[in-house]
Amino acid sequence: MDAATRPTDDRGRAVPGDSPAVVCEGAVVRYGSTVAVDGLSFTAERGELVALLGPNGAGKTSTVEALEGFRSPESGTLRVLGLDPRHDRAALVRRTGVMLQQGGVYPTLGPGQVLHLFARYYDHPEDPEDLLDLVGLTRVRRTPWRRLSGGEQQRLSLALALVGRPEVLFLDEPTAGVDPEGRLAVRALVAAQRDRGRCVLLTTHELTEAERLADRVLIIDRGRLVAEGTPAELTRRVADGAVRFTTDPGIDSAALAGELGAGTSVVEDAPGSYRLIPPEGAAVPDAVAALTGWLAARGHALGDLRTGRTLEEAYLALTGDRDAVGSGTATGTTGTPVGRRARRTRGRR
Repeated sequence: MDAATRPTDDRGRAVPGDSPAVVCEGAVVRYGSTVAVDGLSFTAERGELVALLGPNGAGKTSTVEALEGFRSPESGTLRVLGLDPRHDRAALVRRTGVMLQQGGVYPTLGPGQVLHLFARYYDHPEDPEDLLDLVGLTRVRRTPWRRLSGGEQQRLSLALALVGRPEVLFLDEPTAGVDPEGRLAVRALVAAQRDRGRCVLLTTHELTEAERLADRVLIIDRGRLVAEGTPAELTRRVADGAVRFTTDPGIDSAALAGELGAGTSVVEDAPGSYRLIPPEGAAVPDAVAALTGWLAARGHALGDLRTGRTLEEAYLALTGDRDAVGSGTATGTTGTPVGRRARRTRGRR
């Protein structure tokens, strides 16, 4: 069915059907001789939260900007809600929400003024006062944007992306610069958009955030899709059967390995951070039980314990940075970003 004749509700919004909310098929984006996006293909469904991951320069922003209608691909097919983002941008702008990391807000206006102003652009907006409360900005509603903290500016940007009741949300680093309490609130709000049947396309360097929120993860490197799946599927792809745990630095790794039986190895990847590799075919629960008993008998406190990989470790392995995984520099349990975060502008990343 053509997009122009797709069934709509009484507000002119597309009725959820079989077609994906977002389609990117064979997209190519160039900057002179540089290929930023190289034949990229994926889809995102209504009611699905898809996280787009990749190192700086991987082509994430170029892809999202093309889907938002800000950039024309050299070739390929892009569709958002069945429409061409570039040629049908006037029709799409009221049906999509875009959150930038920086800019796009009048610097002398407060959150209350800005939200009420933007709400007037839509026929059926969210209540600006409700949004102020949802993102925790009621207390600073009259504070000029330029005097807000970075986290407050981020929350206002998210509110502006939501004010038009969008069917598709493009979110760039929604929790960047937000304090821990605010991050929890923002994540809950983003998850609620998916639960309301909206399609959410999220770009982030916070891999623990993607692991907690995403229904599906796309990993892009050098403009190409290198892996796709749920967080659990991606971590299983790089599973190595090891048990990872933390305890006091410098324990007797050889004695522990001997206690667990022939073929067991224990490696201290970083001070106090260990990797126990049971013999092939050994039952992991038995290895865990023996490990905890050995530590307890010697008065060593057990910290983190996990038998699988984190999404961050999977990401590093799938993008080729295997040395970082093996050396223990992955930081999936801390929420530390991978790589140096670049603030979103309308340039290439």
